[in-house]
Amino acid sequence: MISIGIIGGTGYTGSELLRLLANHPEADVQLITSQQNPGQKIGDLYPGLNRYRHLELKAPPEGQLPKLDVFFSCLPPGKAMSLAKGLKSTSSKIIDLSADFRFKSLEAFQQWYETPHTAPELNLEAVFGLPEIFREEIKDAWLVANPGCYPTSILLPLIPLFKAKLPIAAPIICDSKSGVSGAGRNPGLKGQFVEVNENFSAYKVGHVHRHVGEIEEKLNLFSSQTVHITFTPHLLPLNRGILSTIYVNFTKPVSAAEIHQILSAQYADEPFVRLLKIGEFPQLAPVRNSNRCDIGLNCFHDNQQLIIVSCIDNLVKGASGQAIQNMNILFNLPETLGLPLEGGIS
Repeated sequence: MISIGIIGGTGYTGSELLRLLANHPEADVQLITSQQNPGQKIGDLYPGLNRYRHLELKAPPEGQLPKLDVFFSCLPPGKAMSLAKGLKSTSSKIIDLSADFRFKSLEAFQQWYETPHTAPELNLEAVFGLPEIFREEIKDAWLVANPGCYPTSILLPLIPLFKAKLPIAAPIICDSKSGVSGAGRNPGLKGQFVEVNENFSAYKVGHVHRHVGEIEEKLNLFSSQTVHITFTPHLLPLNRGILSTIYVNFTKPVSAAEIHQILSAQYADEPFVRLLKIGEFPQLAPVRNSNRCDIGLNCFHDNQQLIIVSCIDNLVKGASGQAIQNMNILFNLPETLGLPLEGGIS
């Protein structure tokens, strides 16, 4: 069994981790911490969670953490750095669900998150936890930076195109829609029911959302020219799910069949990526509650523009499910263990 601690475990990503780990045959959650609710039972906050309902929430540790196999950090940006420092000398592994270790460039992190990076030496050791692209690096890591939800939905369809050296023109336009849970459990006024219900809104339009830096940095790893994106997220009146529509222009024609073959070659053996037929586009409902990313595409304007649509569940493949997928890789377990392949039907 894998002994597990969840630091900051009462937000949506923490509770989703517990929901998924309850069905993982090798998972043994021994510690859940909470800043707001120490002393309460997890079942008091989330009555739907059964396996771990009697586990008592602990206050965030001020000193040494117990010796466990792996810690999931669900802390806000800027908080996981000290946790990682404290665990560096132990044999524990860390999967961080914040942005603290997603950037290789400390300058980029500080630009997008306006927070000093206090563990630059550890940042060099962190591996970006997008398993379908960085699996081999993840296997040998002790510190894994779980990707953001929007970046997961955008990087999975785009990275293979850059690896294939397609003649991509700048900028790439990424238009994404997310359910309200993407803003966390305390989203502020804009996430309240009356504000979201029967409404649909864009926010942080163009090139200002924090995830822009993460997406651009990872795409630039596979590009000979600097990649820029235009990114506009939207808020949907739904609990969960992300649908990203991505527009890619080419400097010379590229057929949909060629692009489909590139993605098929990349993801043919990947259990959590499903490539649809050319001209068939995914929907949110079929991926809800699953750890799957569905991708559809077609080309237009004499094969000089590609439109890709990708769908994920932001709390599963976009956060907690992908974190467990990374845990499975770290401990040499089947990657699908404890993770849902099937989504909703409505």
